[in-house]
Amino acid sequence: MLDAVWTFWGTHAPVLSVLLPSFTAIALLLLGDHNGLSAQGGGHAFDRLRWRRRLSLASLVLGLCMAVGLVWRAQSGELLVYELGEWPAPFGIVMVVDRLSALMVLLTAVVALPVLWYACGGWDSRGRHFHALYQFQLMGLNGAFLTGDLFNLFVFFEVLLIASYVLLLHGQGRERLRMGVHYVVLNLAASALFLIGLAMVYSTTGTLNMADVALHVARLEGDLLWLAQSAALILLVVFGLKGALVPLYFWLPGTYAAASAPVAALFAIMTKVGVYSIVRVHWVVFGVDAGAASLTVQAWLLPLALTTGVLGVLGALAAHSMNRLVAYLTVASVGTVLAGVGLFTPETLSAALYYMLHSTVVIAGLFLFVELLAAQRGAVGDKLQPAHAVREPVLLGVMMLFGAASAAGLPPLPGFLGKLMILQSSAGLPAQAWVWTVVLGVGFLTIVGLARAGVVVFWHVQPDAPSAGQPNAAGSSVRLLLAPWAFMAVTVGMAVLAAPIKAYTDATAQQLTDKAAYADAVLGRQGGAGLRTTVPYDGRRGPVQRTAPTQQESSE
Repeated sequence: MLDAVWTFWGTHAPVLSVLLPSFTAIALLLLGDHNGLSAQGGGHAFDRLRWRRRLSLASLVLGLCMAVGLVWRAQSGELLVYELGEWPAPFGIVMVVDRLSALMVLLTAVVALPVLWYACGGWDSRGRHFHALYQFQLMGLNGAFLTGDLFNLFVFFEVLLIASYVLLLHGQGRERLRMGVHYVVLNLAASALFLIGLAMVYSTTGTLNMADVALHVARLEGDLLWLAQSAALILLVVFGLKGALVPLYFWLPGTYAAASAPVAALFAIMTKVGVYSIVRVHWVVFGVDAGAASLTVQAWLLPLALTTGVLGVLGALAAHSMNRLVAYLTVASVGTVLAGVGLFTPETLSAALYYMLHSTVVIAGLFLFVELLAAQRGAVGDKLQPAHAVREPVLLGVMMLFGAASAAGLPPLPGFLGKLMILQSSAGLPAQAWVWTVVLGVGFLTIVGLARAGVVVFWHVQPDAPSAGQPNAAGSSVRLLLAPWAFMAVTVGMAVLAAPIKAYTDATAQQLTDKAAYADAVLGRQGGAGLRTTVPYDGRRGPVQRTAPTQQESSE
């Protein structure tokens, strides 16, 4: 039985990571949304909310195990290409698992599971269909990371965005509604631009399969070349808005600050979808070997990334609430990651990927921590002004100290290691001075901003400050505290396992630079079984060779 299950998963692994949250969401909808107990046969009671929680958590645990399996298979350099309906690329839809996509699916699962555990402490009962929407968003995230087609990247973007629209309003409230309207309008505009960019790509290459587009772009010239470069810039605008790149980041601080804590924590991975898309499109399609279209966005991406980091940390310094402070730190972290991406070397990309893993985990944990802290401060909540002393200053103080040290990049935590990797990899490059100045300056100002917040919260105590009567018991709930502690444990694990993680990101960056290997895996074989694999690629050989070549391939 176990062998059959393993074989089935091995054959359909890429698509199962998308189907699992989809089927779970459908099952949750069929289960119903009534939060109370309903009488069943024999006088038994059926608690729908409890079973929704169990089903959703079980699905995420299984999804995490599957994500670990994908990384395990991808770490050898094996490329998994899944042809839906056995239609070969570029005519059919393919899902591709390489080191980067497997890593992003794992990061999604690592963030989503503690966040859902936290939401099961009560947030999931404050609105309708929370668990189903949560699963649909995971479906969109995993699909965006695994698709090998630009149009289906747009489709999965829309799936995760539609779910995020409703999740943002979960729990209701005037501020959430106001920011939700802005969020929806901006993303609808970005989606329209996305379609325009895809139309321009298709008009110049005749395809939207990423591997096929990359091959066609390298041969373009004249007006077609200009149109393709324009499409690349339009897609940078689209991904920059979704990833919170200057000047398109202005929607994020208010939106994330208005969202409920678990939703904001899950949204920590949302900006990374934009970052991932920039890496996938502008490294694989418009990368260094894209002919005259090579590195179309290089002149724009690095300055914008550095500016994003600076404005993000300045916003954190000026923030009047903890939620907005953490939201602005999200913007600053995106700037640091994209600075490594914008240098367009495998070494800087590897460092940026390591730092992205750390920053996503830390930001998600900080959003949860802020709500726990606000629950113990009465009516003042997360505002940075004097209030009653928190009931558990030692526990929450240690959590804030750890989160602040990691976000600021203090040794020996992975934030320090990630920034050190970026600095080392940028040494000797023309933009070294700018990168070092911004990365070190952002780290220092992050320390200042978080230290200021800590002083106000824990030291500026006024017994006569406004109170909400009985403090919120959620602030000391053991169940809720487990979630931010889980993120802290992951952060420590990243520091302990820094060497193997860095080796993985090094191999990931090298794999992304080999466009020929990617095209050979995706386009080389016409038709056949749903899943294809390749011989591992170690970065020293030429393009990967497909296993079990067809007769036609052998003759070629």
